[in-house]
Amino acid sequence: MSDLEGLVKRLIAKGWTQRQIIEQLIREVKFFKGLTEEEAANFAEAVVSEVETAMKALQNERVGWLLKSPKAEASMHDLGVGCRGEGDFFVHRLLSEVADIGTSRLLGPKAQDDAGAVEHKGNVIVVAVDGTHSRLTEFPFIAGFHVTRAAMRDVYVKGAKPIALFADLHLADDGDVGILFDFMSGVRAVSELSGVPLVAGSTLRVGGDMVIGTRFVSCVGAVGVIESKESVAARNKIKPGDDIVMTEGAGGGTIATTAIYGGMPEVVLETLNIQFIEACEALLKEGLFNKIHAATDWTNGGLRGDCNEICKIAKVGIMIYEDKVKALLNRKVLDMLEKLSIDYLGVSMDALLIFTPPNYTEDVRRALKRAGVKSDVIGRVVENPKTPVLVRNEERVPFETSYREAAYTKIKKLIGEEAPVEKERFMKMAEKAAQQSIGKANKVVELIRARGKACDQ
Repeated sequence: MSDLEGLVKRLIAKGWTQRQIIEQLIREVKFFKGLTEEEAANFAEAVVSEVETAMKALQNERVGWLLKSPKAEASMHDLGVGCRGEGDFFVHRLLSEVADIGTSRLLGPKAQDDAGAVEHKGNVIVVAVDGTHSRLTEFPFIAGFHVTRAAMRDVYVKGAKPIALFADLHLADDGDVGILFDFMSGVRAVSELSGVPLVAGSTLRVGGDMVIGTRFVSCVGAVGVIESKESVAARNKIKPGDDIVMTEGAGGGTIATTAIYGGMPEVVLETLNIQFIEACEALLKEGLFNKIHAATDWTNGGLRGDCNEICKIAKVGIMIYEDKVKALLNRKVLDMLEKLSIDYLGVSMDALLIFTPPNYTEDVRRALKRAGVKSDVIGRVVENPKTPVLVRNEERVPFETSYREAAYTKIKKLIGEEAPVEKERFMKMAEKAAQQSIGKANKVVELIRARGKACDQ
């Protein structure tokens, strides 16, 4: 895939002449489009003309401030965004600050929880959205299946009953529309198995005419309802003394990606289940979300990432017994990870973690057993230290998160899991850019409100 607009801007910054840029674009366009030399030249000239015109708009005295983006001087790669480690969590905290307008809600972005929640006329509306795994773009059915299941999981773990799904699909200009249908059939499979319908969506091209190629990006969201706010299961409710009950896990999008690109594609079949949904349905049916403190799915940054984030949010410590954890993981999936030298504690395994007062632990486990779901107590919440600790072979070892999630493909192994040397500078500049974005939003709000007052007079 080639981002023509981004390419032109990069080449202008490098000092290329307009003729050189057009010649480069002609090569790009001909590779993807199969156009004649004349057709490719006309297309390239139009792209350069549009980009140059748009760049001039950035210098406009009246709207330049509105069109320019703040520069963090740190890329998605630099901060490991999407890699579910320290850098990713940091950027999401900044995003939550930009999004926070102070309006009351039960669970907002700053809670860094699996889903958000607001109260409306006595009911609680829970909303979650998940982006499709970026490496599954070439395997749309698997992508659609797993992202739908992930969105539903995020709603379920708040104690909500999912009632609707929605989707957003973006396919680049040269992508075959069959990709859209295959993705949607993956969504359909989970929808049919769970009985939750997809009710709305949007389908567009990636970058319109300016992006050529076949790249596919998408997301699926879920909406759920809880009858009272007292039943909302949130991470900040976790208390010292809670047992941590875990269900068996076989992974989702990340494990499917590892299997495909790791040369063991048959392991993908292990990930095709709705066990998580069945487990949550059992807890809902028996009213156990009213008794437990919180639930979450083992996803972001693996168990390492989840435990570290929970400790920060709930201001508690967590003790995890590794032998109990390993016994609940799908054997074929675990064997694959060990064969490929991938830290299973640093990737998404899609198990359910339930934080419950000890007097309800057996009720939870019995409900799960009746639903045909294996479970066990894999740890407990403690007062101190307020960090996660892993008990391995009867020895307590630190259970820290990395800058990025465990490397589960060859490319990720080349990039590594360590923080960049300029990590602190990247983070400071990102914080500055976030504050500038908040300032811009405030300025636009003031502008629109001032116009409204002028019209009223």
